Order: sequence, then C-alpha cells, then structure tokens
Amino acid sequence: MPQLPRVRRRDIGERAELAGYAAAAVAEVEAALGVPPDPTGAAFFDVDNTMMMGASLYYFAKGLAARKYFTSRDVASFIWQQAKFRIAGTENPEDLGRVRDNALAFVAGRTVEEIVTAGEEIYEESMADRIWTGTRALAQQHLDAGQRVWLITATPIELASLISHRLGLTGALGTVSEIEDGVYTGRLVGEPMHGEAKAIAIWALAEREGLDLQRCAAYSDSANDVPMLSMVGRPVAVNPDTELKAIARARGWEVRDFRTGRKAARVGLPTALAAGAVAGAVAGALAVRRRRF
Repeated sequence: MPQLPRVRRRDIGERAELAGYAAAAVAEVEAALGVPPDPTGAAFFDVDNTMMMGASLYYFAKGLAARKYFTSRDVASFIWQQAKFRIAGTENPEDLGRVRDNALAFVAGRTVEEIVTAGEEIYEESMADRIWTGTRALAQQHLDAGQRVWLITATPIELASLISHRLGLTGALGTVSEIEDGVYTGRLVGEPMHGEAKAIAIWALAEREGLDLQRCAAYSDSANDVPMLSMVGRPVAVNPDTELKAIARARGWEVRDFRTGRKAARVGLPTALAAGAVAGAVAGALAVRRRRF
C-alpha cells in the first residue's frame, strides 16, 4: 500500500483531506493508447506556470467576464481586498474562510453543462497557445513509456479535465465543487486543491490504482507543492519560483526551466498575483450579488 512520506497525517486539516479524497474519487482513469501500460508508474503535473504560462483560473474568470457572467463594477469593488490578502497577508481566519467558501461562487446557479461549454471556448481562446511545449514533451515521455499522466491543480476539476483531454493526458485531479441536480451550489467539497490536499489526492489515487509512488514523478513550479513533490521517487521543479529552486538544489531534485532571460524572472509572481486578485474578486463579487438579491 502506498505510504504518505514526509507528510504527517495529523497535520493535515480535515478540509484538505476531504478535498484530496474527493479529487481522487472523481479522477478519470484511462489507459495510454497504443502503448502497453505500466500499471505502477505515473506522473503528476501541476498546471499554472508548470504546464501552461500563467494561471488557468485567471483566464477562465476573464473569459466568463467577457460573456457577461458578472460586471466589471462587481469585480472592481473587491480588487483591493483580494490584493491585500495576496500581497500583504493581513486577512484574519474569518476572512480566509470567506475566501475559501466563495472560491467558486462565480459558478453558483449555473449548470455543469453550461460551464463546461464555456470552458471549452475559453480554452481555445486563451489557454491553448500558452501550453509550455517543453512541459508537454515531458508528459508525452511518460505516455510513450506506457505510464498514465494526471494534471493536479487548484483549478476546478471540470476545467482541469478539459485541459487534460485537449493535451491527450489520462485525466486530472482538481478542486471539486458541490453539485445538486446538475447545478453548482458555489460551495466546495473540502477546500481548493492546494498544498497538502494535493498530497492526499495523489496518495488516495495511488492506493486505488496500485501505483508505486517511488516509481512516480511529480512536476511543479511552486514551493507550495513540496508536499506532493516529496511523495514521489522523481520530483521535478519546472519553471521554479525562488523558494522551490532553492529547495530543489538542496535536495538534489531535477530542475527544468523553459523560460528565458527577464521573462523567467517575472513570469511567476506577477501572474499569480493577478490571477489571485481577479479570480478572487470575481468570487467575492458574485457572493455579494447573491446577498443583494
């Protein structure tokens, strides 16, 4: 049975654990086409700044805004609060809980079919050309070896699965939304797929699929993903932030950087901040709109 090395179960919050198990439960399982499958080896790729340039949820929210799912006035009123949270870290636990609970408020009341259709259009408009060819090639190497490849991301599972399918991968582990009668409630199952939740999701999927984690690989750009990187036999830092790059060097992990020059220095942090501010503002704005009406 796969173990959970370097991640102490007692330190994992109940919501993170619930999110991880929920993500594993809905993850798709498909054999690599045309290649004899390697049943115990697999690879897990983070999405934002690892598989694609920028943050997928930012482009998704931007695309929904263009389709009049919410107004720019709604978004503007929440930009400062979200920027303060992301940059200064001054929010109290109650504020953090509100951000978490409203993380997918912008899809509340919408049908799954509607959001998936919009996601397909937005992917073609804003995301397809942002896939890192180098990272996609790494994923293909695993597929060619008969291993399954999952994306693992805080992006909603529906969008994560769509990206995975477009890239010809096995499936995805993402943030799971609560759905009632085919309609989003706006609430999450657990919390966003982040940090320790990713480690739990991989552990749960490995347990279900009989994966040998020492034969698995994981790829990420962020130090937030050290828990999942620490679980596998082949951790790889891709386009790493400063902290992850230092950790990777200290631990002897592989480092792959597909950025160049000044672009490499600035692509990670500003993009993440912009995504957090805009996507978070979108969520807050829709939560307030529901209270108004």
